Amino acid sequence: MINKQILITLSVLLIYFPSLLQSQDLPTNKISQLVEDLKKDRRGPYHRIKWFCKDGSIREPRDPCPDSIGGGIQHASYKDIVEKNAKEHHLFFGDILAFTDPSSFWDEKNAQSRLKQYQLARYLSSVDDGWILRKGRYYRGSVQSEDEEAWGIDFYKWLLADNKRIINNYYVIRQSLRDIPHDGDNNLAQQMRSESKVIADEFPDFMDLRVKIHGQPGREDIALVRNFRQQYATELTPELNQEFEKLEKTLLDFYAPVDFDRLTRQINKITTDTPTKQKILTFLEEYKNDERPENMVPAIADLLYAIREHSIDFKGGANRLILLDFSNELENILLRKSQEWKPDELQGLLKKIYALSYAAAGTGLVELWECTSINSLLETYISQDKLSIGDLTNFLETSRSILEWSTAMVKSKYEHDVNTYGSFEPKAYGFIDDRIRSSIALSMGESISRLGILLAEKTSLTNAVLTLSNQSSFRGLNPGYAYGELVVVKGTEEVEVNSDKIYVFQKPPSDLKPVAGIMTVAEGNLVSHVQLLARNLGIPNAALSDINLQELEAYSGQKVFYAVSNKGNVILKLEKNMSPQELALFEKEQRNTDLIEVPVDQIQLKNTAVLSMSNVNAKDSGKLCGPKAANLGQLKQMFPDHVVEGLVIPFGIFRTHMDQKMPNTEGSYWEFLNTMFAEASTMRSNAKDEKLIEEYQLQQLKTLREAIIKMPLSKEFTDQLKNQFTTIFGGAMGSVPVFLRSDTNMEDLKEFTGAGLNLTLFNIISENNIIEGIRKVWASPYTERSFKWRQKYLSNPENVYPSILIIPSVDVEYSGVMITKGINSGNNNDLTVAFSKGAGGAVDGQAAETRLITKSDDKLLAPSRETHYIRLPSSGGTKKYHTTFETPILNTKNIKELRKIASIIKKTIPEETASDYKGAYDVELGFKDDKLWLFQIRPFVENKRALSSAYLQSITPEIDYSRKLALTTKI
Repeated sequence: MINKQILITLSVLLIYFPSLLQSQDLPTNKISQLVEDLKKDRRGPYHRIKWFCKDGSIREPRDPCPDSIGGGIQHASYKDIVEKNAKEHHLFFGDILAFTDPSSFWDEKNAQSRLKQYQLARYLSSVDDGWILRKGRYYRGSVQSEDEEAWGIDFYKWLLADNKRIINNYYVIRQSLRDIPHDGDNNLAQQMRSESKVIADEFPDFMDLRVKIHGQPGREDIALVRNFRQQYATELTPELNQEFEKLEKTLLDFYAPVDFDRLTRQINKITTDTPTKQKILTFLEEYKNDERPENMVPAIADLLYAIREHSIDFKGGANRLILLDFSNELENILLRKSQEWKPDELQGLLKKIYALSYAAAGTGLVELWECTSINSLLETYISQDKLSIGDLTNFLETSRSILEWSTAMVKSKYEHDVNTYGSFEPKAYGFIDDRIRSSIALSMGESISRLGILLAEKTSLTNAVLTLSNQSSFRGLNPGYAYGELVVVKGTEEVEVNSDKIYVFQKPPSDLKPVAGIMTVAEGNLVSHVQLLARNLGIPNAALSDINLQELEAYSGQKVFYAVSNKGNVILKLEKNMSPQELALFEKEQRNTDLIEVPVDQIQLKNTAVLSMSNVNAKDSGKLCGPKAANLGQLKQMFPDHVVEGLVIPFGIFRTHMDQKMPNTEGSYWEFLNTMFAEASTMRSNAKDEKLIEEYQLQQLKTLREAIIKMPLSKEFTDQLKNQFTTIFGGAMGSVPVFLRSDTNMEDLKEFTGAGLNLTLFNIISENNIIEGIRKVWASPYTERSFKWRQKYLSNPENVYPSILIIPSVDVEYSGVMITKGINSGNNNDLTVAFSKGAGGAVDGQAAETRLITKSDDKLLAPSRETHYIRLPSSGGTKKYHTTFETPILNTKNIKELRKIASIIKKTIPEETASDYKGAYDVELGFKDDKLWLFQIRPFVENKRALSSAYLQSITPEIDYSRKLALTTKI
């Protein structure tokens, strides 16, 4: 029986990136039908064969382009519907490269979408019998391979002549070299897997061997495939025999001995003489007679890194093309050799992981600066004779980070186009996994898993997740426990969540409603609104892999117990296996004690004047306005140069408008609201089903919300607002772009964060939009999501009062969140920060650059993998941009400024506000031209019950982190 262990640690953070072409805007049903039609069409996506002349003219097949106009080439034209799809939806089917404009194919303004679609089409063709070219590939003369290769060479000479394109897009360029014909392309690793998949789909008994080829490939696969073919010889059809012959040839080519002489000839074609070229030639000479994997793997990793670091030292596109083709060949050798290297001692395993982390940078899976930021730490450890459990844990966490960053790079670069194609061709979703398994991430994941298993044995810090075969990639994020139905949400499908269920997501929605527990493939970042809510409310939360998610599908719909300890180990068991102690955690009486009461006795509703934010401070929170405005006003007084001016629409103005008569009712808006709560109370006293009560309330809230959005605003109020705009912002309403932020009395509290529950409107400018926006913000606390969160965790959710904070837009270059403590370390002297480019950084779960900042150092916890961001033009609205990751977001000056302002906040806020609050703060902020701007501050709230739970403490093992292990320890 072939070992079916899948490398769990390969999968990480599936992040939805804001896209230039949203798949939901596509007529997916029509495109899906078109794809099926093209598969059956004998010409596929093509119309007729024609001559395409260099002067731009197109001629019939029997009328070739004359030499007098420069000649031309012959190939197929596209069907009208194919050209229409390209024009209307930016979808390119059956792309013929010859005579395609290089810059159009590179498609820079759409983040190389056209090039990536070409790669996707190649993948689909390999796994789906030609895909849209199932019959069209036999249309004679439609594509001329020699013309395609000649175009490919010219394309790369043009592309690689530009230094910036290489630096910014190293990973995508190297990957494209495996797919675009140019006489140096091959993708044997991908070909090997697609051919094995085709066989397994047709002959299920081959599935075990296919799983091995995909998960644990090795030279022994050649013999295994041959033996299988002999064993089942009488059952194989002629067509299957042909598939086996193709697979055997691919395996033989992939595992063929390294041809050092051919590689040397290849490098000698480079006309630029650089130290890196000499280093390559020296390597080829030295290892010609030494192919031991433990020697070759570190040497190849070092060489791949050097090639990337010095690629632009080679002059000219032609030289760089040879160099990068060689880099891909080196990676192919590394894939084989890393599978052959099987260390039997701890030190060998650490050295292998270290070498592969360097190779990750050399192949573009992580950026050079990311690798530099952590590899010195790994290097320090591998030179020791002994390491403490603490040091080994640090090594494991650091190397696991590199793996996660690597797989996140693949997803960030291709996910938009994969999701677009997946909406009409589901097989496209396999592309990203295929690319990850074609990379050194495969071997790195296996090695990190081995280290994780060893450490789990030595520390007893193990996961207990049902009966899953490999659990080392489950990683607790927030402590807590839950009981309920397990719901596994596949892909990016939308689902209506229930507060009594436990959800497993690829990525949780940024507007997540209450749930009992969550697991996510894409954790986003530590300080997103969803993560803060989970931490605040004691909702257990853990990260897992794509493959873990797939394995959990078998348990979807069953009742389970789920817990995450304070040190991050994860328990998931079926209801029938719960202990008496675990069952006792969910006794009704105990759970009801967790509700929080929000004080409302000091609310001042008689103040109906629009206020300058400079005139409010923290003492006004919950009285005149919500804590956003009050706390930002406090910051304005403390840091006048780092906080914008602002206007505050207090609770009193909202309540005055709610006292107006509500259309189609007998009373006011406020009376309608209170009648709803009174009726719900009556229904409960009459023992009505809670679900029916909730349905009634949600329907009434929908009616109220729709009425508020149309509510008339008093002339007195709008006149005040216009005057204050001119006075405070220096411009008339309609000339200054602003943010409108909901600011209720039921958020940013010491025990309940409420982060992201209500509406913020970005960069609106017109007077009409501002007036409409005020109504929308007032209505937002009555949305289903906001109501459900308050209803679940507050004892008096009906007493919600929204104020509104209006501040002028700051077009920050990057923005994010700072927590004035180490979230993972627990150290109150540290800072945890997460930043993304543009406005609104980190708060919506973006894959943000996350750092732990100490007094003397800063540690990269995760680099950004967010490819798109928004800026705030002075004309209002937002504008989307795409970005790359070759440089960090935060610089040294920014980090120094963050330390300084955090120190002042922690010391001064309690003094200025006469507060007894001693906890950390959650601060939203941004940088423009290296100047720091503060936008919000709130208490950073952690769930005390979860942190002090006797049960959670009981499942958290005591670990002696000072205990030493010899690096000669057998594994």
